[in-house]
Amino acid sequence: MTIDEGAFRFVRQLVRERAAIVLEEGKQYLVANRLSVLARREGMGSAQEVIDRLRAAPSGPLQQKVIEAMTTTETLFFRDGKPYEALRNTIIPELQKTRAAERKLQVWSCACSSGQEPYSVAMLIREHFPALLSWNVQLVATDISTEMLARSRAGRYSQLEVNRGLPASYLMKYFDKVGVEWQVRSELCKMIEFRELNLAAPWSAMPPLDLVLLRNVLIYFDVDMKRQILAKVRKVLRPNGFMMLGTAETTMNLDDGFELMHSDGTSYYRLRSA
Repeated sequence: MTIDEGAFRFVRQLVRERAAIVLEEGKQYLVANRLSVLARREGMGSAQEVIDRLRAAPSGPLQQKVIEAMTTTETLFFRDGKPYEALRNTIIPELQKTRAAERKLQVWSCACSSGQEPYSVAMLIREHFPALLSWNVQLVATDISTEMLARSRAGRYSQLEVNRGLPASYLMKYFDKVGVEWQVRSELCKMIEFRELNLAAPWSAMPPLDLVLLRNVLIYFDVDMKRQILAKVRKVLRPNGFMMLGTAETTMNLDDGFELMHSDGTSYYRLRSA
């Protein structure tokens, strides 16, 4: 399960150009492992064969499959816990006050992977903010991977996936058992619109947003791309809007348009007043 140095450089350049993802030196094992999975799925013998075929037809459908294989898809329900406590106790109550006159709330889950984050937000709203169910609440969830978006829209999860972070009471209330899997119920599915979007490319039209969940995404980009993404977030975020990053991420030395806030043992950002 190995690839040569030239093959690694080829994939490294491809994902940087097409998705702005930075693969550090020494990550050959990661490329080999992920492309070996793709090779088996596509009926090829090895990761090296995947790369050789891509080199022969660089603009074909295999290119997107390779890029999707190299994007990190790790996620789970209510990931890290404390950010959701901040949403429950501080952020959403604040938005409920500031948006009360218009009764409209728009949330964006960036790089949603297989959908656990937007479904977690939808459950949080239904459990703790029943008044918002009469509002115009729009949850938009995006990802670069068409495969992950298909999984998200399907809303089906294995026993292992629902065991990771999902309270048992929520499982019984918002999921139905279908064979060996668990199916998200329609009341949650109807709350979320899933879209394909590459954060490193020009963004398709996004609505004015009240909350942007950009968690565990910026760490995969170089400094220049981080600055570009944060600048674009500022343009779509409404006054007094909020942004959440991952625990290892920051706007420091990248963008001074955000004010750092703290609540419930976690940090998040408010759009700084002009």
